Amino acid sequence: MKQLSTLFTPVTIGTMELKNRIAMAPMATDFAEGDGTVSDRMIDYYEARARGGVGLIILEVCTIDGSAPYIPRTVGIWDDSFIPGLKRLVGAVHAHGARIIPQIAHPGPESLGPLFTGTEAVGPSAGIVNNLTRMKCRGLSVGEIQGIIGQFGDAARRAREAGFDGLELHAAHSYMLAGSFLSALRNRRVDGYGGDLRGRMRFVMEAIRAMKERAGDDFPVTVRISAEEQVPGGRELRETEYLASLLADSGVSGFHVSSGVYPDLSWRVIPPTGTPFGLNVEGAARIRKAAGVPVMVVGRIVDPGMAEDIVGRGDADMVVLGRSLLADPEWPHKAAAGALDDIAPCIGCGLGCVRNRESGGDMTCIINPAVGREAEMAIRPASRKKKVIVAGAGPAGLEAARVAARAGHAVSLYEKQPVAGGQFNLAAVPPGKQELCKIVRYLSLQAEKAGVEIRYDTPVTPELLAREKPDALVVATGARAGRLPVPGADADNVFTAHEVLAGTVDIGPGRALVIGGGMVGCELASFIANTGDNITIGRTGVTIVEMTDAVAADMFSEGRELLMEKLRHREVRIITSATVKEIVQDGAVVALPGGEERIAGMDYIILATGAEPVNGLAGEAAGVPEVHVIGDAREPRQVLDAVREGSETGRAL
Repeated sequence: MKQLSTLFTPVTIGTMELKNRIAMAPMATDFAEGDGTVSDRMIDYYEARARGGVGLIILEVCTIDGSAPYIPRTVGIWDDSFIPGLKRLVGAVHAHGARIIPQIAHPGPESLGPLFTGTEAVGPSAGIVNNLTRMKCRGLSVGEIQGIIGQFGDAARRAREAGFDGLELHAAHSYMLAGSFLSALRNRRVDGYGGDLRGRMRFVMEAIRAMKERAGDDFPVTVRISAEEQVPGGRELRETEYLASLLADSGVSGFHVSSGVYPDLSWRVIPPTGTPFGLNVEGAARIRKAAGVPVMVVGRIVDPGMAEDIVGRGDADMVVLGRSLLADPEWPHKAAAGALDDIAPCIGCGLGCVRNRESGGDMTCIINPAVGREAEMAIRPASRKKKVIVAGAGPAGLEAARVAARAGHAVSLYEKQPVAGGQFNLAAVPPGKQELCKIVRYLSLQAEKAGVEIRYDTPVTPELLAREKPDALVVATGARAGRLPVPGADADNVFTAHEVLAGTVDIGPGRALVIGGGMVGCELASFIANTGDNITIGRTGVTIVEMTDAVAADMFSEGRELLMEKLRHREVRIITSATVKEIVQDGAVVALPGGEERIAGMDYIILATGAEPVNGLAGEAAGVPEVHVIGDAREPRQVLDAVREGSETGRAL
């Protein structure tokens, strides 16, 4: 890898001096207290990233209006009573040499006020639909606009009094109030706050002016902006270049460049696995040239070498890392030391950081279950050193072994296959999913570095346990493909998704029925489907049947958005609310809300209906004092659960 000669040099944004070119992206956590104040948990979370060497932390959205919360436990900056807590947070970050700025916003149409405070959401124009609440906002009067501009100014004053080093205004993605005013997709006003670019800019310009007046002209203000909105009627890059130059002239100290809009192109805002790396770099370079002020760029920047290339070539002054710093808070320190293999990789899955929150759980990460649990999940030396055997080198077993060894236990890891990874290796087969291999590689290497003795091609048996006499056994033997309990499921033309992904079954031209429309079934369908446009491949027509009313519901939204696009392109037929009653020679009989239907003419029938645990070893370990069953061996779920259980078990031994 090229020398990181620029990434770790100082940079200045306005009057704010930064020790390096790495910023942490603002990501909603729900770690604040219910009243909007800073919690100890939040301080631990941000301090871990500051300790890890990041130059700048852009704090998650801080709401300027208490009646318009952005998320259930939003961070408040709408009253002076929040200043003491924010000061504590700032002090914890500053103690490690990092700078911190809050991203302030009025949620506007995205407000959860209708759910939590009974306050109607507002926007530049009436009728904008909140993607979460499905409620429409009302349009603001000019008087109300002036009042909200004053709230922005007061929030900036509080930010300065709390000791922040500047602030960021969220005006991107045709989202929240400032972004909605700035975008023709949402702003349909015909008065001075709409109508043309300068009219749409007026709200943002006046908010910046109010912030400068009340916080001081020397207090740096950056703006998060979409380089391109990339939907019909949205702003194009050339227009953004001009807009950025005007904002820079008005006193903006720098830009944080993203792209896309919510909800129509949300995958560009939070790019999932398989999307381009550094996808906003070209736009950032052009905005930097046009505006003449420092530019930060976000979007799938996960590799230190790529980060160096971006800043070294002058495409941007700083790179903004989001989920990469969830996966590994020490990313900057490890990159600076050249310890690239020790950086826990972000694969863009969105399962912990996005979908888990969407499902009502805590923000977390598949490779770092300590997110939001930094104090609780610190690895401490074991009070009693044990001899530990871990059976199975999938993600759960690898993580359990790694953590246990770091805690001081003598750990041996046995895997019956010649390689580590288990079922996760199959998940990496469909195009665009090869990044998943990085998880297995990282966990394997870290287990070895922690002192784990790994033995492949060696299953754990009762005889081995009797011979080795471990103090503890961790059963991480995974799961096997499940068989649908219906007539005909054992026919010769019925295969499992595992068999297809493993390459033991060849699906050629013809017609295939995939039973099960979760993430596995949908990715498999996309993998094997061909439209026939390429005559050397031939056509493989695919039909998915799913018993619930939606397919791929176990994915995070942005990843699902792209997968559904692929399924449409490949002409995959999808039948939902369909319960398979019987598998017949060329298809299946399914029960639909309107009655039964026979799906016929199929050459292949593939079961993607889940898995069943393989945990027989637990019942054969009577002589072992301590037995833990984790991951899919305990209950087939997602890798998020497997790694978390491995991590918790390794700490509990």
